Amino acid sequence: MVVGTIKMLILGANGMLGADLCKVFPDAVKRTHKELDITDRKQVIESIQKMKPDVVINAAAYTNVDGCEDNKELAFQVNGSGPGHIAEACAKVDATLVHFSTDYVFDGSKKEYVESEIPNPINVYGHSKLLGEKKIIENMDDYRIVRISWLFGINGKNFVETMLKLSKEMDNVKVVNDQFGKPTYTIDLANKVKEIIKLDPGIYHITNDGICSWYEFASSIIDNLIPCTSEEFPRKAKRPKYSVLVNTKTEPMRHWKEALKDYLQERNI
Repeated sequence: MVVGTIKMLILGANGMLGADLCKVFPDAVKRTHKELDITDRKQVIESIQKMKPDVVINAAAYTNVDGCEDNKELAFQVNGSGPGHIAEACAKVDATLVHFSTDYVFDGSKKEYVESEIPNPINVYGHSKLLGEKKIIENMDDYRIVRISWLFGINGKNFVETMLKLSKEMDNVKVVNDQFGKPTYTIDLANKVKEIIKLDPGIYHITNDGICSWYEFASSIIDNLIPCTSEEFPRKAKRPKYSVLVNTKTEPMRHWKEALKDYLQERNI
């Protein structure tokens, strides 16, 4: 498949990842939530059948992890049913689907997770995203489910921005030092999709290289930090202790520290 000559559709085009996907695929048809509501099965099927894309990239999601605990129905509609509707429509027009899932489909009881690992989510967000994976697999064969983690990007609210903001507002910022994962720069991820489209159908783990705790990640951004435990910093949604995704199927991306340096340069910091 030659990516340059195919008709592409990007859903969730105004999100943090979606905006970078639009940069990487400038000729794609772009749809925001207002233009195409993925929870509306009829609208999704009619739109995709009319457009007949070769590839659909779904970056639409409800990603507020704590918010999902309060809005379970919305979480399952957007993250669960929505991808099922998209898969159903893709199957009707023989389109390839690239869909983004999450490290939070795992419970964090193991130090790291390969693509074939059996998911066991511990929060509503993880459960809703796992339902999305299942619905896609039920409805079509030509899918690429890409599990990702700890995203940061120029076009959205993210951990890096939160740290920069809190650092200015507080004498010391408390950050947990007992949750581990892999930070991932959205522009690197968006560029990787060009490769993913050409690979075999299946589940992929795609992150920047390098493992760290949230505290270690924050230490690369700001100086006025205090480490703390998850118990000292309780959140509405339980987080996995380890959500390290191991990529066994593609060439690794660059280290997150390199990616962060580029991000901060782009932000003129």
